Amino acid sequence: MSNRRRSDAFFETMVRMLSLVSVLVIAFIFVFVFLKAWPVIRESGAGLIANAGFDRQISDAFYSAKDAPMLKFGLLGLIAGTAATTGVSLVFAAVLGIGAAVTIAELAPKGIGGVLTSIVRLLASIPSVIFGLVGIIVIVPFVEKTFITTEMQIQYLTHFQMTGRNLLSSVIVLTFMIVPMVISLSIDALNAVPGIYRETGFAFGMSHFRVIWKIVLPSARSGIIASIILAAGRGIGEAIAVSMVCGGIGNIPDLSMGFVSLLTPVLTLSSAIVNKSEAMSVTSVESALFACGAVLLVFGAVLSVFARLIERRLRRNLGYDE
Repeated sequence: MSNRRRSDAFFETMVRMLSLVSVLVIAFIFVFVFLKAWPVIRESGAGLIANAGFDRQISDAFYSAKDAPMLKFGLLGLIAGTAATTGVSLVFAAVLGIGAAVTIAELAPKGIGGVLTSIVRLLASIPSVIFGLVGIIVIVPFVEKTFITTEMQIQYLTHFQMTGRNLLSSVIVLTFMIVPMVISLSIDALNAVPGIYRETGFAFGMSHFRVIWKIVLPSARSGIIASIILAAGRGIGEAIAVSMVCGGIGNIPDLSMGFVSLLTPVLTLSSAIVNKSEAMSVTSVESALFACGAVLLVFGAVLSVFARLIERRLRRNLGYDE
């Protein structure tokens, strides 16, 4: 066997081993988290995702006796807070991100587009705690002064205490956190579209905007959708920044209140792990927080499978797969 073949065989073996290690690490994480969460999952059953009251339950578990631990929890309020925060943020991030990506990749001059792309990638690398600090200093006071009045605080006092730390502040902070990811990956997807596609559109007399709308965006949609799904994954798992501005209470936003529902203090699954971690010395609380982590892992796995299914379908539609 030649040296080149030996080298290729060695690197192929190394890649396979590293892939196996990665799979084993992921499997270990799932097994470890679910084993830690099992006491609460077993005791709560379907009520774990169907019932609310997590804040009171954590307090009861912390003060419960060791020989009679409190193991029944309901994460519905946390799931609702996570879904509302991530879902609304994702809508804004998708609209802003795709629009900005089209502007940078297709409309801006190359020099300016390169500078803007570098700025976007720099924003994507900013630690989340910085966004949280900006949220506390800027977003929370802005929301409180702009949208909350004394009359509103009195009117909705029986529902919740209305402050600047609420769902709306969480949405604004999280949108600014995930939109650079959408922009960056969408730019890469747009740049990957062959130039001959654009030239063909221009040759048929199509305007620049029509070429972008009818040719470039459909050709790059798999990458754009992937960017949105990855942004959703980051939004669901974000803890520090959201926990600093969300309000820290596991309320379920009441859509019948209209815009006021955005002023509801909420608590997401990841933020609950951060906010309640000081009580993890109690075994039942520890198991409850690992249950939050287990639900997050399931959400992440579902998003990954969903992204893969979309990718396969798009590739099939484009004729890459049989």
